[in-house]
Amino acid sequence: MQFDQLRQLGQSTAPKLLLPLLETQTRTVAGLAADTPSATRAPALLLASRFAEFTGWMAQEAGDSDAALRWTGEAAELARVGGDPYLGSYALVRRALVTLYGGDAASTVALARRAQSDELPPRIRGLAAQREAQGHALVGDERDCLRSLDRARELLDSDDARSGTEPVIGTTHVSDPAAMTTGWCLHDLGRPKAAAEALDQECRRLPPHALRTRARYGFRRSLAHAASGEVEHACTIAGELLAMMPAVPSATVNSDVRRLARELSRFRSSRAVRDLQPALAGVLAPAHD
Repeated sequence: MQFDQLRQLGQSTAPKLLLPLLETQTRTVAGLAADTPSATRAPALLLASRFAEFTGWMAQEAGDSDAALRWTGEAAELARVGGDPYLGSYALVRRALVTLYGGDAASTVALARRAQSDELPPRIRGLAAQREAQGHALVGDERDCLRSLDRARELLDSDDARSGTEPVIGTTHVSDPAAMTTGWCLHDLGRPKAAAEALDQECRRLPPHALRTRARYGFRRSLAHAASGEVEHACTIAGELLAMMPAVPSATVNSDVRRLARELSRFRSSRAVRDLQPALAGVLAPAHD
């Protein structure tokens, strides 16, 4: 199965179902690279690196941060051996996502800054600047957060991610990553109304088939509306998303589902909140394999 097909499958499939296939594909491609003449080995190694990086992402979605970091490290090593000095830097952005969801703002910022040196492609530097912004937002540092977002927007606007033949690095379903990340960060900065407005606009642009991406940003959107006092609207958004979660369970998305449940618990007298509680509890209940 081709890499882009697997990424597409990751949008609508439980990560624990996909991981065995991804691990096998990664090992297979890496093995083929080892048996390939040195003159043509590099492309196979770089493809194996992309498989390893995506395997790490699915491991994180499955709730296994240690495996996520292990696969991300393997992706960086495969890229290095394959002669690409850039994919290893993108692995830093991926590691920063693990620390972000672990609540470690300092490590998130430090890792993201290491992936912003001038010799790197604008795409990687822009994605790293976004991650840095999220780290700053986590501790309420609005000035540095907004500066990082401005830098991310400038870098990403200068790069055409789809102009080459290689798989796109980073998200393929968010039309304007910097705008979406701005909405994400505004909530952490204590500006939920502005966050809701930004996320409303960007979530409308997400493709219908991208269930995982819709859930990720949709719950953040619901959380922003709830925090700004628009409780019924927040419940309407969340209700639609909760219905798709059995198809695309996500440890990272669940962090915002938990935050939403806590936020809505302040409005227990609301009929909309009471009606939503069973679905919220169902998604957050421990899975039994």
